Amino acid sequence: MLSRSDLWSLEDYSQMRSTFRKEVLAHKQHRRVQIGDAMQLIFEDRLTIKYQIQEMLRIEKIFEAEGIQQELDAYNPLIPDGDNWKCTLLIQYEDVQERQRRLKELLGVEDKIWVQVGDGKPVWPIADEDMDRANEDKTAAVHFLRYQLTPENIADLKVGGTVTFGVEHDAYASNPVQVAEEVRLTLVSDIG
Repeated sequence: MLSRSDLWSLEDYSQMRSTFRKEVLAHKQHRRVQIGDAMQLIFEDRLTIKYQIQEMLRIEKIFEAEGIQQELDAYNPLIPDGDNWKCTLLIQYEDVQERQRRLKELLGVEDKIWVQVGDGKPVWPIADEDMDRANEDKTAAVHFLRYQLTPENIADLKVGGTVTFGVEHDAYASNPVQVAEEVRLTLVSDIG
């Protein structure tokens, strides 16, 4: 978890923002999984969440202790706990009309994106624990997912088990994706 002492003041952050942003972008390089044409998972960790908090504080010009703590309370739950992965799901369609149509068709998709470690059983996500992002008519373009891994999954990961993601939703045709070794190693590093 992050605390106030892990964060920079707005003034200090403004001086190091460019360098820190480059560091975070490089760090995220092996934290992304593309599934089909329109779905991307971005796996969060302490560094990516620190960046998000610093950016929110900067954008909102938050410098008071209470406001900083509110941001920490909102974002800290997105840091993996050592036996799970936490990620942001982005559903991306550039055309606005297509996006509106597809988000209606993809209702519930946030619960249908599985991960499989080695030959184990699929692990289904726990979506949007902080708040509902979908309604009865459509899903949202952004969701937060948690994949709670079993002790067997973790043991398999540590001996080189593959990591495969897939979507099981009637409105989204895509093949399962086995992640590249660099991404697999990054995901393994998130497990305590």
